[in-house]
Amino acid sequence: MDVKLKTVEPFTVAGLQVRTRNTDEQQPDTARIGPMWQRFFNEGLFDTIPARQSESFVYGVYSNYESDATGHFDVTAGVQVDATSAGHPAVDIEGGDYLMFAAKGPMPDCVIQTWGLIWAYFADNPQTLRRFTTDFEVYSSPDSVAIYIGIQSPDERSSASNWRLRSTPQR
Repeated sequence: MDVKLKTVEPFTVAGLQVRTRNTDEQQPDTARIGPMWQRFFNEGLFDTIPARQSESFVYGVYSNYESDATGHFDVTAGVQVDATSAGHPAVDIEGGDYLMFAAKGPMPDCVIQTWGLIWAYFADNPQTLRRFTTDFEVYSSPDSVAIYIGIQSPDERSSASNWRLRSTPQR
């Protein structure tokens, strides 16, 4: 799998949105992401969301994390927009450092397998910390996805360490 460090500028995605958690997505009767994507494509939202940037790809955005990979989070299926509009929830992608995991293959299996590899990557690389603010998938073709995972920059890690040191009672 191809993994690269990328710096991303902020941008906005609008479309459909659901709130879920990973344990719910493992059960067909509680899964919400698949039905959201079906609705997105069945209703032709790629072409009808107002203010869509003409060069936009299809995006899947993970945001508003309750805690980490075990808590609730929002998922938005949408397009990059210049302005928000009523009826299409929008989410702002935070600028910053992201690890990009690129993959090709039949969807949705390719995305599901790549997320498994992403979780394994972070388990095997504990020095790299996720931000759990915004993560996103970019679908540039029917069989190609790039998944961007927000990571803490060295400055953010340093600030977090300093805060922990300041908040630790002195003996």
